[in-house]
Amino acid sequence: MELRHLRYFVAVAEEGSLTVAAEQRLHTAQPSLSRQIRDLEYEVGAQLMIRSARGIELTAAGRVFLDHARLALAQVDAAGEAARRAAQPAKPSFALGFLTGKEIDWLPEAIRLLRDELPNIEITVSSQYSPDLADALVRGKLDVAFLRREARATDLMFKVVATEPFVVVLPSDHRLASHEVINPQDIVGETFIAVSNTAPVTREVIDDYLRRSGIDIRPDHEADHMAMAMSFVASTHGVALLPAYARNLLPSSLISRPLQGDAPTIDLVVGYSRTNASPILKLFLSRIDDLIARVSKKTH
Repeated sequence: MELRHLRYFVAVAEEGSLTVAAEQRLHTAQPSLSRQIRDLEYEVGAQLMIRSARGIELTAAGRVFLDHARLALAQVDAAGEAARRAAQPAKPSFALGFLTGKEIDWLPEAIRLLRDELPNIEITVSSQYSPDLADALVRGKLDVAFLRREARATDLMFKVVATEPFVVVLPSDHRLASHEVINPQDIVGETFIAVSNTAPVTREVIDDYLRRSGIDIRPDHEADHMAMAMSFVASTHGVALLPAYARNLLPSSLISRPLQGDAPTIDLVVGYSRTNASPILKLFLSRIDDLIARVSKKTH
């Protein structure tokens, strides 16, 4: 039994006609197709089709055989695809992760750096909360991520790539909007939008700053991410302390102002697993200072 017998049989069964299958699907002569079907039936040892004026009908044996023929052909196709993939190894790949919002500055330069060295590399990109990025690094889902220095991710290595101050984000018509800089004491009594535990490093920096400044503020709302914080600020006419990169994402109804005095800062780090032996990661890390310089030049 040859594969062409199976293909012929399936074509005739699906078309319900020797003529249609021969002319439109198999591009062969009908007498030749009829002979191939008879040869198949002889080899199987059972009549598979009944030929009538209305066309072709499958016998009980033919209906059973059709299911197996389709499965056999599908397996042959799958085997061919697997062989082709094995003969052409997949492109080397590299998975990048970004703290949401940080892609604006870092993604274009990171991709340019990688493409300059490895033009055929396959790059995947994800945008997540910092703790989720750290978890993905530990699990091997990401090769490198731009995130916060997550204290609980003890299996990761970190390198600082940028340090930024916090700013006050507030509505453009807020009473403090006319101030060039804002004294932290001035936000006492305002509706305060805090950061939730989805960003534990950011929250810890803010809480520590308020304690150091002697400010006792009970948050009115907690935001899980940057967009949520801005929505709360706009809808409640409140204020929030956010890393300075929030300025890249502000809607027209909101503004930012620097803090007076010793403003808190937060690090952006590149994180990676100490067990990741990827040569692409090694290359990326060897060029990290160039990457920092490129982004710094573009943003200043």
